[in-house]
Amino acid sequence: MLLFGHIGVTLGMFFGLAFFIPQLRIIIDPTYLVIGSLLPDLIDKPLGMVIFSSTIANRRTIAHTLLFSFTLFLIGLYFYDKRGDTKILTLALSSIFHLMEDQMWSSPRTLFWPIFGWHFRKNPHQTGLKYLFTLLKRSFREL
Repeated sequence: MLLFGHIGVTLGMFFGLAFFIPQLRIIIDPTYLVIGSLLPDLIDKPLGMVIFSSTIANRRTIAHTLLFSFTLFLIGLYFYDKRGDTKILTLALSSIFHLMEDQMWSSPRTLFWPIFGWHFRKNPHQTGLKYLFTLLKRSFREL
C-alpha cells in the first residue's frame, strides 16, 4: 500500500502543478517521477535488510537522508547545466517527496545523517532471509 502511496502523492503533486504550469508536462517525464518516488526504498530495503542485515538491519538508511537527496540534486544540476537534461533533477525532487511522505523529520538521526553520528538505528525484528520471506508471503496475500 505504501508503494502506491509514494507514487500517488508524487504524481498527484506533479499533475496538480502541471494543471497550473502546463510547461511542466514538457520538462518533466512522469516515468522519472515514479522511479524517484521509489528510489529511497529501492536502495535502502535491499541494502539495510538483506545485504547488511547483520550490521544495519534497518529499512531506512543512506537513501533516506538529506545528504543523498542533496547529492542527487547537485548531480542533476550538473547534468542540466551541461546537457539540459532534467531526468536526474526529477529523480532528486521526487526522492525528496518520498522523504516527506515517509515523515522522515520524525527520525532526525537518519534524515540528517551523519550529523548525529555515523550509525543507523538497528531494527533486529526482521532481517535477512526472514525479511525476504515476509515480503514474499505478503505479495501472495489476498486483497
